[in-house]
Amino acid sequence: MRDLVIVFPSSSSVITNPHHHHHRRRYATAPDHNRKTKFTSSLTKQPPPPTSLSSSNPLSTHFPDSAVKWTPDGSVEYYADFASKLAEDGRIQDVALIAETLAAESGANAARFASLVDSHLLTKGIQLNLRQGKVESVVYTLKRIEKVGIAPLDLVDDASVKLMRKHFRAMANSVQVEKAIDLMEILAGFSFKIKDLVDPFDVIKICVDISNPQLALRYACLLPHTEILLCRIILGFGKKGDMVSVMTAYEACKEILDAPNMYIYRTMIDVCGLCGDYVKSRYIYEDLLKEDIKPNIFVMNSLMNVNSHDLGYTLKVYKNMQKLNVTADMTSYNILLKTCCLAGRVDLAQDIYKEAKRMESSGLLKLDAFTYCTIIKVFADAKMWKMALKVKEDMQSVGVTPNTHTWSSLISACANAGLVEQANHLFEEMLASGCEPNSQCFNILLHACVEACQYDRAFRLFQSWKGSSSKEALYADGIVSKGPGSLVRSNSSPYIQASNRFFFKPTTATYNILLKACGTDYYRGKELMDEMKSLGLAPNQITWSTLIDICGGSGDVEGAVRILRIMHSAGTRPDVVAYTTAIKICAENKSLKLAFSLFEEMRKYQIKPNWVTYNTLLKARSKYGSLLEVRQCLAIYQDMRKAGYKPNDRFLKELIEEWCEGVIQENSQSQNKASDQEGTYFGRPVSLLIEKVATHLQERTSGHLAVDLQGLTKVEARLVVLAVLRMIKEDYTRGDVVKDDLVIILGTGEASTDSGKQEIEVKDVLVKLLKDELSLVVLPAGQRHVLDITQDARCMDDADQNTEHTSENTKSLIGISPTRRPAILERLMVTKVSLLKWLQRKK
Repeated sequence: MRDLVIVFPSSSSVITNPHHHHHRRRYATAPDHNRKTKFTSSLTKQPPPPTSLSSSNPLSTHFPDSAVKWTPDGSVEYYADFASKLAEDGRIQDVALIAETLAAESGANAARFASLVDSHLLTKGIQLNLRQGKVESVVYTLKRIEKVGIAPLDLVDDASVKLMRKHFRAMANSVQVEKAIDLMEILAGFSFKIKDLVDPFDVIKICVDISNPQLALRYACLLPHTEILLCRIILGFGKKGDMVSVMTAYEACKEILDAPNMYIYRTMIDVCGLCGDYVKSRYIYEDLLKEDIKPNIFVMNSLMNVNSHDLGYTLKVYKNMQKLNVTADMTSYNILLKTCCLAGRVDLAQDIYKEAKRMESSGLLKLDAFTYCTIIKVFADAKMWKMALKVKEDMQSVGVTPNTHTWSSLISACANAGLVEQANHLFEEMLASGCEPNSQCFNILLHACVEACQYDRAFRLFQSWKGSSSKEALYADGIVSKGPGSLVRSNSSPYIQASNRFFFKPTTATYNILLKACGTDYYRGKELMDEMKSLGLAPNQITWSTLIDICGGSGDVEGAVRILRIMHSAGTRPDVVAYTTAIKICAENKSLKLAFSLFEEMRKYQIKPNWVTYNTLLKARSKYGSLLEVRQCLAIYQDMRKAGYKPNDRFLKELIEEWCEGVIQENSQSQNKASDQEGTYFGRPVSLLIEKVATHLQERTSGHLAVDLQGLTKVEARLVVLAVLRMIKEDYTRGDVVKDDLVIILGTGEASTDSGKQEIEVKDVLVKLLKDELSLVVLPAGQRHVLDITQDARCMDDADQNTEHTSENTKSLIGISPTRRPAILERLMVTKVSLLKWLQRKK
């Protein structure tokens, strides 16, 4: 073997073979790769390669201040001693370079070098580097010397671990988390305990915050109990609402884990509920069944809970549980009761409650407070307060103490039924039992008083509760205490005295309830809002909407709209309730222009109107004065139907009818005629008529006039024609000139059919209306003289003349093509000249 001697140019002598060496054990090779390492190999970035080695003289370039040459008398002991001295100076990378050089010459030399190098000095060098913050250099050096047989774990003592922990925690709490995981993957290859370096949950949280599921998965695979961290990853991204990352982690779990893990499936289903994607939870469940994997009770309960809004599906899952022989537990029954509560199925809830009680009597189950609270809430929502009180007796008989939520549900049951005194009694009983009320209990009582119009009592209760934090007055209605926790009735005191440990803290909901008790007293409502702001409570949309209603109740329209503007500037986006409240106030005070401008403002801010909004605007007018007003309301009517709401067709029809009949001077006579024919309208959808009117009253883009009455009854046809005439009249008043005849399309004219008979009736009614009541010239559309205006005027008394001539304008209006022969339509024509004379006629 050729020996390597390094001669320094300084006065120091050449280092001779050391007399004492620390012998080292050989490091065992790493275990075989499992599924986790196979998965992470595709995600892990490869570390930078070690410094390239020169086969001729690899150390000459690394030590520029030394003379390096090969001498025949060198030995491995010499190089080990030299490397130990370098390690003592903290030059551990140079130690790795020497080891790699020897390994390149001979594997046996590298093994002997590993056994002779001073481990104590190597450990000292590692500590020195770690104190200087060179944790990355240390890790990569450990990887290099591990390849030549030096066991890295033997070089990292407790002091080094402590220093590494400090650096890794700093890296994991910054943007260097990816670098930290890269280094931990290297350390994991040495069987280093990664979990000792940093809290795993902290690393997972940072990966979730930076939206990097791949990085989180790489880290999870480094630790034992990987499935727990995988669940944490899925849950973390689920709480963030990042369903894409959730699915990435879920699919990776299938590759990482050797067998299906119910904890993973349960977490995945719960996350689907958090993200509102209940459909995906069903797909996961179906995939389990397709793979013949039997879900456990926890997976089934999570699935039912996520889909609790769908009673049918939840019951289907419950029945499938029974088929799979998965025994239902108390949580299963609680979820079923919750589902019945959401669906309002009191009968089904009672059956489930009876079944649970039967199983309890058999010793299979033990009903808990949540069970009783849920069934009480079912009865409370249904205003079945007696049944709710019966459940309270059941739970007390088996030794289950009602908690705060149970008492809240009981008080709510009586409050919903309008039993204020009974609700007060339950509150007293709650205090006597030593149960501390929460803000919801107080709010329920206040709401009960407001709904019962006991406004003064609501304010007295509120003032007494506010004083309970400094004094001992907690509740009104004639009860005081003689000592802590004891309650006695006193006829002389209007308060309940109780232990001062009961602290009442008003919430925004509390003040919202009190605002409703202000009636039309705006200043009192303003004081309440100022008070809640002083307590650090922010007004919400309900607060502002209620204040708008209070202001509008006193007739102050401008003040109500001003509050709406203040609400917007205060940072609270007005919702549909706020706008609808303001619109209602404007409509009630006849500020219709302002009401419709607020409606347009709603659409500008993309706030969808509700049924109340539409209905308020449609009922805002008791009569229509202009075509613009009619068009405005008809547009709202059409929007309302498109939005899926059902308008009050009869009310709108009556207003349009009144507006249309205004065309005729003999108003009372025409109205009587319309009402006489109303019987023929019975059973017809009013919406059809209104839509027809709306279609014909749209803004016209040309001067053509045509009215299609096909399929309409005589009453409907009369109303549509009058609406068109009213439109023509108002357009003429604004300066629009009538350019064409008015064509009225009746139908096919086949008298043998029922529709043909109806068309004849329509024709007779219209001819009588147009000729007798309005003095217009009405001709069959296909039988008209070609006359100039003068001749046409003379023919007004002789409108029955028949001459074969077809108007080209009429053809274009009804869509007749010269290349085909459509069905012959029966048409009437009101001449342009007679329309002009009618428009110019003085009232």
